[in-house]
Amino acid sequence: MNKLTQQQKIFVSEYIKTLDGEQSAEKAGYKSKDLKRISRELLSKDSIIKEINRQLTQQITSLCVNKGYVVQKLLHIAEFSLEEEDILDKEGCITGKKKLRDTSAGLKALENLCKYLGFNKEEEPYKQAKIITISNLDDGKI
Repeated sequence: MNKLTQQQKIFVSEYIKTLDGEQSAEKAGYKSKDLKRISRELLSKDSIIKEINRQLTQQITSLCVNKGYVVQKLLHIAEFSLEEEDILDKEGCITGKKKLRDTSAGLKALENLCKYLGFNKEEEPYKQAKIITISNLDDGKI
């Protein structure tokens, strides 16, 4: 396996931060008028790509965010955003009217929560609900 030089290691670290090959090559200390060519050459090397993938995988693994935390935060955002608050007039007095805090944030949180929990999958069609009222109940069923 090809070992990376110190300059290549710096390039990889910078590339992961910016995804800009030219800027990463410059910060790694490559001296050339054609940094685009240098970055293309570096990004075509298997050893560089493997190191980028290794570092990205390591970063993702180290986050350790569990599903419960994500669900809890999305619920909190949705609930807070969709709470009613008083509308104030220009002087800061309550008008008696109410509005939702931030409907777009609340709906976005609910949408993401539904996607995260898999509610958007069409597993089976909706079943039609039967409406039962007191008038159509038999004495034997009560």
